[in-house]
Amino acid sequence: MLTEHTLDQLRGLRLDGMVHAIADQATSAAASELGFDERLAMLVQREIDWRDNKRLGRLLKAAKLKVGSACIEDIDWRGSRGLDRGLITQLAGGDWLRHGHNVLITGATGVGKTWLACALAQQAARSGFAVLYVRAPRLLEELRVAHGDGSFARRLAQLARIDLLAIDDFAIAPVTAAERNDLLELLDDRVGTRATLLTSQLPVAAWHDWLADPTLADAILDRIVHSSHKIALKGESMRKKQANA
Repeated sequence: MLTEHTLDQLRGLRLDGMVHAIADQATSAAASELGFDERLAMLVQREIDWRDNKRLGRLLKAAKLKVGSACIEDIDWRGSRGLDRGLITQLAGGDWLRHGHNVLITGATGVGKTWLACALAQQAARSGFAVLYVRAPRLLEELRVAHGDGSFARRLAQLARIDLLAIDDFAIAPVTAAERNDLLELLDDRVGTRATLLTSQLPVAAWHDWLADPTLADAILDRIVHSSHKIALKGESMRKKQANA
């Protein structure tokens, strides 16, 4: 087995996955029968896996997903929900993220919009994309405060760098003139370059009226609806079903 000095050197190089793999090989009879090239390949692969897992952990922590356990593999595909398996499979591949497209998830309260949004966001993180989940009221309040303390431009720049911004509960409350302007600024920085996911109880066709300013509504919706994938969830409340189970 390698000396402790060599292991310390590997730790100094931040090759922690390789250090753990060496320890495992030292106690494995099967590994001792392998040749040098095979054992080295195993060490390198373990280091790659270790780094990938660490990166995923950082991405998921930064994402702040409301439902951290939601994942594509656990989707409820019951026909009554109106889910298109082909579309979800396409979204899981990640091309919409690479091309800066949007996903719009609508449906009544409790049908699983937030859960599905978090599942798609987790899949994005697993593919190496930076993700942030936030509820629309909190995001708009954050931007309002940022105006007051002079950090608005800096915060917009930070949000513009996030590969996937998942905004939950869009159009859940009346919007002010200042909030409409902030939405336009936020979305304009992302259009065509970064992906945005929105969930809303209101159907997309009702968003124009909700924005209550024809000119800004046209500008905002042009940036949201263009190049978007729409998912209209149906059926009874999933919370109600769980409570009755």
